[in-house]
Amino acid sequence: MNHDPDPHYDVAIIGAGPCGATAARYAAEDASTILIDKKKTIGAPVQCAGFLPKYDELEELMPDAGLPDTFHYPASCVYTETKYQRFIAPTGDSKEFDVDANVLDRKRFDQYLAERAVSAGADLRIGTRVTAIDGKSIEIAGMWGNHTITADVIIGADGPSSIVAKAAGLPGIRAGTDDDPMGVAHAIAYDMTGVEIDNEAIEMHFGRNFVPGGYAWIVPHGGTSANVGMGIRKAMCEPGVTFRDYLHRFIKEHPIASEKLKGGKVTSVIAGMVPVGGAPAKTCAGNIMIAGDAAGHLIATNGGGIPTAMVAGKIAGETAADVVNGRCAIEEYESRWRSEIGMQITTSVYVRKLMDGMMRSDSMMTAVMNMISPAHMKALQRGQLPDAVKRLLKGMQRRMG
Repeated sequence: MNHDPDPHYDVAIIGAGPCGATAARYAAEDASTILIDKKKTIGAPVQCAGFLPKYDELEELMPDAGLPDTFHYPASCVYTETKYQRFIAPTGDSKEFDVDANVLDRKRFDQYLAERAVSAGADLRIGTRVTAIDGKSIEIAGMWGNHTITADVIIGADGPSSIVAKAAGLPGIRAGTDDDPMGVAHAIAYDMTGVEIDNEAIEMHFGRNFVPGGYAWIVPHGGTSANVGMGIRKAMCEPGVTFRDYLHRFIKEHPIASEKLKGGKVTSVIAGMVPVGGAPAKTCAGNIMIAGDAAGHLIATNGGGIPTAMVAGKIAGETAADVVNGRCAIEEYESRWRSEIGMQITTSVYVRKLMDGMMRSDSMMTAVMNMISPAHMKALQRGQLPDAVKRLLKGMQRRMG
């Protein structure tokens, strides 16, 4: 095999997660494409719980989107199937609704997506860092040595701290946090074995003593294994209490969860940053586009980013191929992704901000959860805001002053 990359590509994609690999799979059909990732093993370390609704649910979640064919993935990528999503209020009261979903083995899933990109013709470079971007020129360094390559279009699918966004002078998702200090959540989770859980349900636990400004989850992996974690906002934490302290408190002291988890042993630790502040005003500049977590393409009410990232990746890949083949300008990317998934992302940020106020009070959070029907809860999880819920939340917000 030739370890040296070609000197020039039509499209270069930085980051080989679900977004970048999907972008490469679609760009490579119609343009010479390179997919670059700093990880030495695709999909490792894992940085998410791997919850992905099934195809029919995704069609309802994103009715205006053209879903990538990579949502049809082999059974080998799935740990287990779940049927319900269960919300547990601070008081312990629970409500659930039907969601047919798979819990993914993220390492296998990410590797499957990379295989699809390579099968479509993309050149894959793992263990490779981008050290500089200047116009069309990209400096890369890693396992295969140091090289300078050029690309007509560059797609940044390199996560919340995107170096591609910085190179393009795009604000990225870290900007704007002064007016939205809650716009970045930190996720910390353990894979655990030896737990006694409901394997058919994803559980989401609320309560400011255990998980301020977010929720804790128990995501089954089948049998006695699960991913147990939380998304938490620093602005709401007690002084001197770390994210890991909160997770340990949840596992050991939560009146309901601790009973299920008390025999559990940790098999791996997962941590990451979740941009829940929404997408920046601009996601392309010059010859660069950003997509996925780099562009805040996720549902802020639950922090779920795989479906929206893969749709954005498909749009970015197709648009990049259209640009290099003279079929459209790069700015077309902006209107394309906004028309397909923009409404869900924007609405979910609005709902998240309404809910942030409620989360400061366990009694308020419990009252809200008691008043919202399971069907409306499901809508909120999808980044939708039914009128009845909007009136309820606005009314409670006024009562809180």
